Amino acid sequence: MTHKYDLIVVGAGHAGIEAALASAKMGLNTLMLTILVDRIGATSCNPAIGGLAKGHLVKEVDALGGFMGEATDRCGIQYRILNDAKGPAVRGSRAQIDMDEYNNFAKTVCLNTDNLEVKQDLVVDLITEGDEVRGVITELGNRYHAKAVILTTGTFLNGLIHIGEFQKEAGRFGEFAAKGLSDKLRALGLEVGRLKTGTCPRIDAKSIDFSRLEIQGGDETPIPFSFKTDKKSFAPNQLPCYIAHTNQNTHDIIRNAFDRAPLFSGQIHGVGPRYCPSVEDKINRFADKDRHHLFIEPQTKEADEYYINGMSTSLPIDVQVDMIRSVEGLENAAITRYGYAIEYDFVQPTELYHTLETKKMKNLYLAGQINGTTGYEEAAAQGLMAGVNAALKINGKEPFIIGREEGYIGVLIDDLVTKGTNEPYRMFTSRAEYRLLLREDNADMRLSVYGHAIGLVSDDLYAKMLHKKESVFGVLESLEERYFTSAKENLKLLEEIGEEPISDKVLYINLIGRNSFDAIKLSKFLPEAAHFDDEIKELILTECKYYHYIKKQQKQIEKMKNYINVKIPDDFVYEGLPGLSFEIVEKLKKTRPATLFHASMVSGVTPAAIDVILMYVKLLKK
Repeated sequence: MTHKYDLIVVGAGHAGIEAALASAKMGLNTLMLTILVDRIGATSCNPAIGGLAKGHLVKEVDALGGFMGEATDRCGIQYRILNDAKGPAVRGSRAQIDMDEYNNFAKTVCLNTDNLEVKQDLVVDLITEGDEVRGVITELGNRYHAKAVILTTGTFLNGLIHIGEFQKEAGRFGEFAAKGLSDKLRALGLEVGRLKTGTCPRIDAKSIDFSRLEIQGGDETPIPFSFKTDKKSFAPNQLPCYIAHTNQNTHDIIRNAFDRAPLFSGQIHGVGPRYCPSVEDKINRFADKDRHHLFIEPQTKEADEYYINGMSTSLPIDVQVDMIRSVEGLENAAITRYGYAIEYDFVQPTELYHTLETKKMKNLYLAGQINGTTGYEEAAAQGLMAGVNAALKINGKEPFIIGREEGYIGVLIDDLVTKGTNEPYRMFTSRAEYRLLLREDNADMRLSVYGHAIGLVSDDLYAKMLHKKESVFGVLESLEERYFTSAKENLKLLEEIGEEPISDKVLYINLIGRNSFDAIKLSKFLPEAAHFDDEIKELILTECKYYHYIKKQQKQIEKMKNYINVKIPDDFVYEGLPGLSFEIVEKLKKTRPATLFHASMVSGVTPAAIDVILMYVKLLKK
C-alpha cells in the first residue's frame, strides 16, 4: 500500500520521540514508524536521565519545547544535583526514573498527539529520486511517501548482541535488528562505520542484602527538570540508591575470564565508549585499582529489580554470576537480566549539515546514535533539532541552528558535523568554550525565545520566562555602575548580615558577587530584590559572581561572530591554496564547513589556514 505524509520519523527512541512531537506540533502530518509500539521511549540502558553536561542538554530541550524534561519530572523516583559543591556552570541535574512509567507515558503522549500517526512496521529501504529521499519501504511491503525522512535508528542498524561466545542479531535484547537500511545508506554514498555499547546485569531486589550497602538518597529539596513544572509543589516520592564496590576477588574472576571476553577475543569489532567502559575493560586498563564503585539503582517505583551501574559487561553468564556474587551485599544475587554488548552501524556525522540533513541526499535527516553519539540526552537533543529543521524546510522557512555560544545543543551538533567521531560521542561540560554562559539555570532565558518563535513554547510559558529574564537583568543593569560606599550606616548593614567590611567604595555587583553572599543576605542588602522568588535571587547571585568572567566570554563571542558571518561557498575549491596541507584540504573537502568559524572548529585546521581561506573567500566576492 502507498501512503503520503509530510514527514516520516523512523524509530521511537528518545531522538524519534522529540523529532516526531516537534514536527507534529509545528503542524506537519507526521508518521512515526517503530518496530514495537510497546517500546516507545524505552530506556535500553540505565534508568536515569541527565548527569554532568547531559542535564544541560535536557534543560535546553525543555526550554525549546521538547518532551524529555517534562517526562522525567512525571516519572522520576530520585533527584540529585551532581557537582553541587562546585560552580553552577558545571553542576548537573540527574534523575532516576521509573523506566516502565516513562515508556508508557511516552507511548501515551505519542498516540494522543494531533498530526502524529504511529505505526508498527520495520523500515528496510528508502524511496529515492535522484539526490532526494521521497519516503520509505517497510518489511510488510508498505510504501510511505513524504517530503522528508528522519532516521533515528539507535542501536538497531545491523545490531549484534554479544554475551560470551553467544551472538544474536538484535537491536535490543529480544527485539529485531534493522536489516537493509545500512546497505542503502552505503549505496547512497554515506560513510557507514561500526560502534559498540553495552549494558549491565539486573538483579532481583529480594536477593540483595541492603544492610551491607551504603545508602544514597536523593536531594532533600529536589529540583525538577522542566521549566513547566512548578518548583514549589514539586514533591516526588524519592527512593534510595545504594553504593557497593568491586574487590580484588571480583577483579581476579574477571581477569581469569579475559580469554572468554568478546571484547578481547576479537569477537567484537566496533569501538566502544571510552568514558563508559565495560567492567572488563576497566579491570584491564586500570590494573592498579583495587576497587571500583558500583551504584545499585532501582528501575521502577516498585524497586523489585535493580540496575548495577558500573558493571556493564559482555562476559559469559557464569562469569557474570560469579563476579556479581563476589561483591559485598550481593553474595546471593539472582540475575534477572544478563548484561550484554551490542554492535551497530552508524553514519559518520561529517556527512551532515548543521541542520542534521545529509549532504549527499536532500530531505534525509539523521538523529541520535546513528550519528555516533551515546546517551538518551544527546539523542533527544538531536531528534528535536532534526524534527524542527525538517519541518522548517518543508514549510519553506530558514533553518534553525544553535551556535556553540548559545547552547550545549550547538556544541554537540557542531562537534559532530565538523569533527566527526570514531567512538561513541558523549557530552561533557569541558567541550563547551562558554560554559559560564551556558548553565542549566538559564537555559530557558537563552533558548525559549526560539522555541516560542517556532511554535513549541506556549505564550504563557514564554511570558513567564520574559518576566524572569527582565527581573534578573533589570537588577543587574542597576548594579553595574552603582557603588556601595564605606559610610557608617553601610558598614553597619554589612555587619548585620555577616559580611566583611569595606574600606573604600565598591561596585554593588562586586559586593554581591562574593562567595559568602546568599539569597537571605541579598534580600536584606538589596530591598528591590526582596520580593523575588528564590530562583530569581539565585540567578542574580550567580550573574554577579561571574560577572567579569561572563563579560570576558561575551567579548570573545563578539570576536568569534566575525568568523561566523563569513560564509564559505558550497563549491569553494581548497586544492592549490598556499599554506593548506594535504591533510587540511582533505578534511575541509570532507566536512564542507558553511562558515569560517565552522572551518576553524575542524580538527587540525590551523589559524594560519583560516587566514588563507579568509583571504581567498574575500577575493571571490570582489
